Amino acid sequence: MAADTAVRAGPAAGRPVRSRDGVRARRGSAAPFVLPNLLLCLVFLFYPLVLAFVISERHQETLGQPYDVGFDNYLTLVRDPVFWEALRNTAVFTLGTVPVGMALGLAVAVLLNGVLPGRTLYRSIIFLPLVISGVATGVLGSWIFDQYNGFVNRALTAIGIDGPAWQSSGAWSMLSIILLTVWIRLGFDMIIYLAGLQGIPPDVYEAASIDGAGGWTTFRRITVPLLGPSTFFLLVMNLLYSFQVVDTVYAMTAGGPGNATTTLVTYAYKTGFDEKGPGQLGYAATVGVVIYLATLLVTALQWRFSRTRDEAA
Repeated sequence: MAADTAVRAGPAAGRPVRSRDGVRARRGSAAPFVLPNLLLCLVFLFYPLVLAFVISERHQETLGQPYDVGFDNYLTLVRDPVFWEALRNTAVFTLGTVPVGMALGLAVAVLLNGVLPGRTLYRSIIFLPLVISGVATGVLGSWIFDQYNGFVNRALTAIGIDGPAWQSSGAWSMLSIILLTVWIRLGFDMIIYLAGLQGIPPDVYEAASIDGAGGWTTFRRITVPLLGPSTFFLLVMNLLYSFQVVDTVYAMTAGGPGNATTTLVTYAYKTGFDEKGPGQLGYAATVGVVIYLATLLVTALQWRFSRTRDEAA
């Protein structure tokens, strides 16, 4: 009863502010800081997303009057062989870059987390490609993997090996893009894993050493599980990147030869802006909607089945 009376007593009784009032006060003080970000998200994120769904149900070209076609663009997409080839290329690109890049990033992070002379310089060198424009690195990659005068084929020729046809062979073209992307993204994977490694308490390793655990056992039973949140974050971010890559691919191969390296985003760009004649903006928006739904599904599945997403690194 006394507690009840204290809660119901007015301000004159000296009672503290109710919890609901406190929550409202905190919300009110946070609103001026949150509102600009919400407005930016509405203008540059949610509005374009809704507009993409609207345009995807239109026959809209860069020139001419648009008109509604309902789900015809989606039906055309299902019957489009180039779309399925682009989807397959995106899957190959994802499988070739995400697991390999994360494995290499973890290996480099473990190496540079130890006592190594000049490790700060090595970290900077590895991270450098990530801060360079994707188009610039793509142009650099097209020179490195040029099948006639490129650095790779010249180096192979110097040791008596005929270099592959990087530009005229679909498989080799895709491999060149995968190799360049792994090189670009290696710095990002390394930095995230480094942050995770430095967040692991040294006492854990000391206890494992006292118990007689070897290096490989410690890495497999302690380091990898405790890096679960970092792995989950990298997996989501790298999957999103692999579904959205366009600048590096376009600068290196423009989706060729044929459509051998055309990804979903590259196909959407070529359909909307780069094909001969008026661009099919409605059809390109349809491809964009499919990309959005695919990335949303992949992220939701990763969130649903990851056991370490909520653990502290």
